[in-house]
Amino acid sequence: MKAMVLQGPGQALVAVELPRPRPAAHQVLVRVRACGVCRTDLHIVDGELPFPGHPVIPGHEIVGIVEEAGTQVRNPRPGTRVGIPWLGGSCGSCRFCAGGRENLCDQARFTGYDLPGGYAEYTVAEASSCLAIPAVYGDIEAAPLLCAGLIGLRSLRMTGDARRIGIYGFGAAAHIVTQIALFQNREVYAFGRPGKTATADFARKLGACWAGGSDETPPHPLDAAIIFAPAGELVLRALRAVDRGGIVVCAGIHMSDIPGFPYRDLWGERRIVSVANLTRQDGIDFFALAPEVPVTTTVTTFPLGDANAALDAIRQGRLHGAAVLTIPG
Repeated sequence: MKAMVLQGPGQALVAVELPRPRPAAHQVLVRVRACGVCRTDLHIVDGELPFPGHPVIPGHEIVGIVEEAGTQVRNPRPGTRVGIPWLGGSCGSCRFCAGGRENLCDQARFTGYDLPGGYAEYTVAEASSCLAIPAVYGDIEAAPLLCAGLIGLRSLRMTGDARRIGIYGFGAAAHIVTQIALFQNREVYAFGRPGKTATADFARKLGACWAGGSDETPPHPLDAAIIFAPAGELVLRALRAVDRGGIVVCAGIHMSDIPGFPYRDLWGERRIVSVANLTRQDGIDFFALAPEVPVTTTVTTFPLGDANAALDAIRQGRLHGAAVLTIPG
């Protein structure tokens, strides 16, 4: 099978031919149809996350068809379309797993990092980690939902009943969570890269009541802010934009260091919290909600062999919405 492989941090992906994987007893073999390109993939490729010590097939927004099921798998069966997200497995017995917070498990394994990902024609996954995808979504449209959508929903839930939501970093996750926030009758204030008028226009088109640069002050104090951009200095800007009692949610897996700041910026019962990975329940809840909104995705497609170009487009901030690799077959 063809796969795009990362041999070491900071290197370009290389196209290689690999044997088709075989599923273990609890796994399924999946023929990949589409795989979203996430900023987390970029963090792995650019060496901003610790390199796992083995060649990596990135990709954790995978949509495909089960071709073979392991001997102990009852569901999903061959022929079923599934989604494979970032969380690829956990120990199942620690206090975090027992409490439904397997995203915090010390032994958690992640798709496209510890485990083979979707930048390939085939992959294997734990059957228990696969998600059912509503039939209303095509393969390409569904792919970004498997991380950008799930993390977006988990981040939004962290804000409680906040009415005015600021979103810093208006990319794949932001364009999805904006739709959910509006469905819940919230106001969205979008912050993009300074000078990127096209990003502001895109946010307004989706329904943001205000859009501007991350260096700007919103017209009203915010009740909450969600930061998707991996820039630590945005935490300070968001803290100064939220009202007393407000919360700043850091939604990325990697962020540059947060600069020092005066206590008065935090005072007034403001809070900072991070979002770590996702849970299986996040996936179930999201795909129950998405068709009701209904969530739609804005997507730019790339063939599998152009994975480096897709990553660079995200690196340069050239896309509106999400990037998806297509794998014909």
